[in-house]
Parts: sequence; structure tokens; C-alpha cells
Amino acid sequence: MLMTRPSDDTLYQALLSRDAAYEGFAYVCVTTTRIFCRLTCPARKPLRDNCRFEASIADCLDGGYRPCKRCTPMLRLGDGEPTIRALLDALERAPDRRWSEADLLALGYDPSTIRRIFKRRFGMSFLEIARRRRLSHAVTTLGTGASVIDAQLEAGFESGSGFRAAVSQWLGAAPQQVKSQSLLKAAWIETPIGPMIAVTCDHALHLLEFADRPALQGELTRLRDRNGRAIIMGRTAVTDRVGEQLAAYFDGRLTTFSLRIGDHGTPFERQVWRALQEIPSGATASYRDIAEAMARPTAVRAVARANGANQIAIVVPCHRVIGTDGSLTGYGGGLWRKQWLLRHEQRAGTNAAP
Repeated sequence: MLMTRPSDDTLYQALLSRDAAYEGFAYVCVTTTRIFCRLTCPARKPLRDNCRFEASIADCLDGGYRPCKRCTPMLRLGDGEPTIRALLDALERAPDRRWSEADLLALGYDPSTIRRIFKRRFGMSFLEIARRRRLSHAVTTLGTGASVIDAQLEAGFESGSGFRAAVSQWLGAAPQQVKSQSLLKAAWIETPIGPMIAVTCDHALHLLEFADRPALQGELTRLRDRNGRAIIMGRTAVTDRVGEQLAAYFDGRLTTFSLRIGDHGTPFERQVWRALQEIPSGATASYRDIAEAMARPTAVRAVARANGANQIAIVVPCHRVIGTDGSLTGYGGGLWRKQWLLRHEQRAGTNAAP
């Protein structure tokens, strides 16, 4: 039997009551302490606004959270497998150790067997878990204003070049840059027409694209370079608002988004994107229509280029732009999605409330 995920409010009530029925079904991530717990954790309960709920330990670790030392969610989950418990105990004793397959062999374990049982249980290998713990701690250390060398040593890296390479690969920025910047958070959002990637900060939405868009990697690189801010996996309050409004949109209950969008693009591009947002749901417009509405009738090609540079899909509805002859023209998420979105908005019609 398939089970649907309870709402976050339901999970928060389960946390408050320490409801064992939800044991292992979801985990709470506390944004203020960067710790994740079982819902039956006996520790003092966090405020609702400081809680995120994840379905797996892998998701918690990918978000940069570390396991609670009081309820030990990873060790409890591994109780039925002595090998898992022994290795997780070792990791808890030395979370900053740079583990390798040689270490596993020295302890008498077969690395391929360890990789298989950890991936089956956690969705990632033991070495991947150890790496995320080590680098997450390094980022936290850098964020406190510590020197790069201090963070390097605390993360267990003997080589400065190795540490810089590892942090740069994970965060998309060198350690020196991480010290002086706030991070952008990238998270998955499921939709009826495929998963999307949302990149947010604590205040605004910076990117929203379908995960299979061919140009996505280039867009992420440009976003990182343009802002001078690293991108890591994680969520913010803005991510939650994006998810809630997208759900309402796909349910046919919302036609106009109320999300703050990051200040990207040239002044002309931003003018085009604002014009896109003025196209009513269920309606379409051509590049020429938009150019004329902007009092720039000769800028049709420039409007088309700005439309293609939009990196906030659906919220900035470039899918509502069609050819002068009524053809669908191109769409980065695929023409089938463009057609689906237009039909969805036409079906929703006047029944959707802004």
C-alpha cells in the first residue's frame, strides 16, 4: 500500500507528542542548531518556524544537518545491523576523520559490502556520509570567521589544496569566498510534470527550473558567478513558500505568484520579465505583443533573447509566449511541458483564485 507523506503540521504535532508511530518515517531538521532528530527525541522542542521535515537521513545530511547526540537517529536506525552500528559509532567518535577504503580494510571490512549495505539503508555509502559530515563542519567553522587553515585542520585535511578542492566541489566556491558570503540553497520540488530545482536565499527566489533542462548546469554556474555566492543543497523559508505556491498553482487554486525574486539580469531583461508576469493566466502573447506593450516595437528579437534568459520558470511565465502565427515556439523545459501548462491554465480558468 502506498503512503502519502503527512503534512509538516502533522509531523510537528508528532514531534511535540513524541509519537512513536512516525519513528523512522520522517526526521526533523532544526534550522537554528543545524541538527536533525527522530520525532521521538526527548530534547526540548524547537519552534515550528525552525523546523524542516525530511523523509530520509540522506536528505538531512545533504541539507548540511548533523545527527542529534541525544536521540542518535543514525545509530538507532542501524541497531539491526551490527556492522552499521559499529561504523557509525566510530564516525561519532571522530566525525572529522578523513575515512577511506583503506581504513575499512584495516578494520576488517570489505569496502564493497559496506558500500552496498549503507546505500541500501541510507541512500549513500559510509564514505559519502563521512565526507558530508566533515565538509559540513568545515563550512560551519568558516562561517564563524575562523581562518581557512583552522577549518582545514578541524575538517581533518592535511593538504590545503585537497581541502580547497573538496569544499569548492561541494559548495561551488573556494573556502576564502565562503567566509565572506551567505550561501544559496538548492532544493528539489516535485511537480506533476517533473521535479524542479529551486535556488533561494533567506529573502528571495533566484532560480526555478526543471531538473532535466539541458541548460540547467550552465544556469547554476552563471548564477553562482554572478552573485559571487556558493550554492549548496538545502532549504530556506523561501523554498517552502515556493513549494506551497507551486502546489496551489498545480491544484488550480492560484494564478498569481507572490514571491520575491532575486534582482538578476539587465534592466531591459527585468522589464521583459515583468511584462511576462502581466500576461494573464490562461492567455498568451507573442514577442511582438510584448515589445509593443513595452513601447519598444522594434525590439522583438531582444525581447525573445530576454525571454530565453528567464531562469524562473512558471513564476515568470515565459511559457505563455507563443509565435505570431500561434505556434508554441521553443521552451527550455520542453514543448510538451509548455503545452501542458497552457492547457492547465485554460482549464483552471476563472475557478482559480489569485
